Amino acid sequence: MNSIIQNIGRNVSDLDLLTQSLARNVKRWRTERGFTLDALAARAGVSRGMLIQIEQARTNPSLGTVVKIGDALGISITTLLDYEQGPKVRIVPPEQAVRLWHTDAGSYNRLLAGTEAPGPLEMWDWRLMPGEGSLSDPHPTGTVELIHVTRGELALTVDGVEYRVPAGSSASFEANTPHTYANAGDVPVEMVMAVSVPGVH
Repeated sequence: MNSIIQNIGRNVSDLDLLTQSLARNVKRWRTERGFTLDALAARAGVSRGMLIQIEQARTNPSLGTVVKIGDALGISITTLLDYEQGPKVRIVPPEQAVRLWHTDAGSYNRLLAGTEAPGPLEMWDWRLMPGEGSLSDPHPTGTVELIHVTRGELALTVDGVEYRVPAGSSASFEANTPHTYANAGDVPVEMVMAVSVPGVH
């Protein structure tokens, strides 16, 4: 499993900061939502033991686990990993864009920016090398993804149906079913993605 810390890089201070931020923010938002550990575990489909380890900064969870927790809490991954709640205007320099997934061949995604407005809203930068792909579990009902392909041709599969999105084209879809981003071509696919998740009521 790809862990968040593995994918950020090898700077130990950054990794420690990320683990501590995740621990603090999961606990904070769980408390704000009024969820017990058992309730959040059930909503997220994550074990109670895993949540305890995350809140105690004793583990390095996979990206899938962090996404499930964020979805269950109704907050963005940006908020879960945020170590400083800044002013209303927040500039994210290139070196602070967090790489959450990558492969040895050179595929990756980077979380460029995110906010709560009124639910999580995230902007991503993706690269998929030829022959590679990434599967995403269903997000909460009401989640919408917008994609703009700048290079190559994306093979987007939503609920078992494949759609081709060539460079210069955009796509939007409801993301509450399984979906896959893949590159069946022979040049890298590059795209920008926005994800809007409804807030928790």
